Amino acid sequence: MVLNFMQAVLFGADTSGLNCLSAGSSGSDAAGCAGGGLTAMILPIAMIAILLVVMVIPQRRRDKKVKDMLSSLKQGDRVRTIGGIYGTISSIKDDVIILSVGPDKVKLVFARGAISQVEDAGVENTMSEEVKD
Repeated sequence: MVLNFMQAVLFGADTSGLNCLSAGSSGSDAAGCAGGGLTAMILPIAMIAILLVVMVIPQRRRDKKVKDMLSSLKQGDRVRTIGGIYGTISSIKDDVIILSVGPDKVKLVFARGAISQVEDAGVENTMSEEVKD
């Protein structure tokens, strides 16, 4: 039996009948070994389905929410960029957004994709004193 297995591994022979032979059957009784190929395919299919459910579907939902948020931006929205800068949208032109930032209303230019979220309350810096050394 070990010789048959080694020959199968070395020379690429079909090893589907080796399990039946090692169990003591004569090889002509294939009823006990008929479902081996089907059960071997169920595990990878189940793993792919679990991977799809756990990773891909939630990511698609997040991507859809971000896409909807970016498409619904309008002038006057208070937003946070991916770099952590808070500001108010001054103008939008295609894929370019101009933010007013800070008490001096400094204008910064960002790509639409750089907006991470729309803020409900104003979180902008309202510093009234100068920074002293």
